[in-house]
Formats: sequence, C-alpha cells, structure tokens
Amino acid sequence: MSITLQAQHDSFPLNRPFRIARGTKTVADVVTVTIADGDAVGRGEGIPYPRYGETIEGTLAAIAQVRPLIEQGGGRAELLDALPAGAARNAVDCALWDLEARRAGRDVADLIGGPALHDVPSAMTVVIDAPEEMARAAAAFADAPVLKVKVDRNDPASQIRWVRAAAPKADLIVDPNESWDRALLEAMQPVLVEALVGLLEQPVPAGTDQWLEEFSSTVPICADESVHVAADLDMVARRYQAVNVKLDKAGGLTAALELAKAARARGLGLMTGCMVSSSLSIAPALHLAMLSDFVDLDGPVWLRDDRPGGVETRHGFIHPPAAGFWGRWQR
Repeated sequence: MSITLQAQHDSFPLNRPFRIARGTKTVADVVTVTIADGDAVGRGEGIPYPRYGETIEGTLAAIAQVRPLIEQGGGRAELLDALPAGAARNAVDCALWDLEARRAGRDVADLIGGPALHDVPSAMTVVIDAPEEMARAAAAFADAPVLKVKVDRNDPASQIRWVRAAAPKADLIVDPNESWDRALLEAMQPVLVEALVGLLEQPVPAGTDQWLEEFSSTVPICADESVHVAADLDMVARRYQAVNVKLDKAGGLTAALELAKAARARGLGLMTGCMVSSSLSIAPALHLAMLSDFVDLDGPVWLRDDRPGGVETRHGFIHPPAAGFWGRWQR
C-alpha cells in the first residue's frame, strides 16, 4: 500500500473569549495532518503560534516540504532532521505516532514504554478580566483542584487576590505571559506568598531573563516561552525551577519526551501545557502529563464543539479519549 499525507486548516470557534496579556482569541485555528497507509490512518494536530512567527499558511507550506519524505516511508527520526521544532513538525510527528500504534494494534503508551493513561487533574484557566469577573469565573470552577490565573501588568495583585478568595482550596498557577518586568516581579513576591501560589509561569520576556540567574523567588518559576527543546535546558536550568513542555513548542511527542526526560535529569519540575486546541492535541500530551508535576491541558474546554471521541473534562480532571481516538488502538 502507498502512504499518503494530507494537511488542512481547521477552525474551532470558542465558547467564550480567551484573554491573556498577549491578546484575545475567539477561534482556535489548527492544522490537521492525516497520514494513511492502506486501512491504517494516523492523525495529528498543530497550532501555529504568532508569538513564534508561525502562521497557518507557513505551517501548511512546511508540511508540504516533508510530504515526499513521509510518503516514501520516512519516519519520526528523519522528520526531526527535516523540520525545526514547531507546529508543523508536531502535527506530522503525532500523526506518525498514531499511525504506528494503529499498524501495531497497540496503544502509544506501550510504544513509548510509559504508564497507561488515567484521569489526571488539570488546571482550569481563569482568563484576564476585571478582578470581580475573574472571581466569578474561579467560583464556577469551585471543585477544580488546580486553577491557572492569567494576569498582565495592570493590577495583578487584585486579580490574584480575588481569585484566591473565590477558590480558597485550589492550587494556583499564575501566568503573566511575559508581561512583567523585574520591578513588578519583585513587588509581587509578598502577594504570591499571601495567595499561596504554587507556581509562577514565565513572568518576564524570554530573551531578557538573564538576571533570573541571581534572582531568589519566593515561588518556583516555570519557563514557558524560554524553553522549547532539550538543547535549551543548559540555560534554562540556571534561571528557572520548572519547565512547561508543550508539543507545539517542542515539535512533537518525540522531542517533547526527550525534553521532559532531560528536564527531570536536571532536577527541574515538569509541567505539561497546551495551546487552545482540540482533543487531537491533548491526547498525545496526556502521555507527558503522566510524568508531570503540573498539568494544564484544558484547551478543548474553550471550544464550542470538540472532535468526537476526544478527552472529557469533569470537575477539573481530564479523562482520556475513547478507544479508537488518537493513540488508543489496544486490541
């Protein structure tokens, strides 16, 4: 049988605006890759991110460049050399994992030698709004064990305090999305302690964070935009206490697993994150979540309609997708 690769742009309208320091999103634009080998079909999803200079058009063009390689039998190892880390490589890499599992009639968990998927607590995101509105949103997640609080530099203390008051029992992750500077980070230290924040994610811009090597934070700081692949860790380990591994940054499950293992070897905390996405992005990321201290995989919660058979999120816990969805082919 001949192998064929197809890629297309799919849009998923959101059920409410997703506001962070960098802007507001109302639609999740993704690239879906399908690789077919006879009756065996693997799928993957990538989310081009403007922060990294990615577009839908550029991602589709990059995938088109490696189509001959894949259709001639090239695998994940060859793909790592053919494309840089990013959404294009992620979509193709995950489709190859899915195809391999389908061909073998096995789950991806078996192929990577990892634990079987199980329910896992995931952060539910409270996006930027007036503090009172953020408190209402937090109260709606009252039974969720973990909340991620999106803030910017406009009165983050009030935003955090209002959320903490509305969700006194939840573990809190605070994410300024690179919007703070050193002065604000220093000023926010007492607030973070007062609110019992467990993790502070990428408070200052990547590329201007060298001073974190001498900064002593009262709360562990997690690298997001500052870390993409394992090669970044020598620098990151001097500045951060944890790393946020995302498939789209790493360029697929293959590279993300390498990054996660290398981070653990350096004694760094591990978080699994995602873009606003469908369950086709979350299903492979769940294999990283099984290894992580913090999980933030609520992307599909923001969609008006997800892909059928995908993950389910109830009471702040993500439940693995149905058999037959991505990577679940055990006979």
